[in-house]
Amino acid sequence: MRNKFILFICKGNSGRSQMAEAFFNHLSKKEKAISAGTAPDKKIHPQTTQIMSEVGIDVSQQKPKLLTESMMKKAYKIIVMDSDILKDIPPKYLQKTESWRIGKLLGKPIEHARKIRNSIKRKVYRIVNAPHLQF
Repeated sequence: MRNKFILFICKGNSGRSQMAEAFFNHLSKKEKAISAGTAPDKKIHPQTTQIMSEVGIDVSQQKPKLLTESMMKKAYKIIVMDSDILKDIPPKYLQKTESWRIGKLLGKPIEHARKIRNSIKRKVYRIVNAPHLQF
């Protein structure tokens, strides 16, 4: 992985940010993404594994990671899954931070989880295909 990457953040790093990382790394031929959580869960949520496998992406071996200062410093762009996470981003990194306002995944019906997955995929696709994505 290059020194610079896109960083996707949510609270537990067991759902939304893991999906964003997986979609980005699946779609991008040149650049990489990582994901992290402000309070990571112990493992990827089974529903995340299920709905990603439905679109041909295996996240079963992914592990939730704790967000670190080093990750934020090295990231080319930081994307938080909802605005609640913005409070955990130090002010010096806010200029390269974007909030997607993606709803919570866990505890929702599978149909809702699929809608979230599809929304994340569309947003990631737009980033991967943006002409300004130069690291």
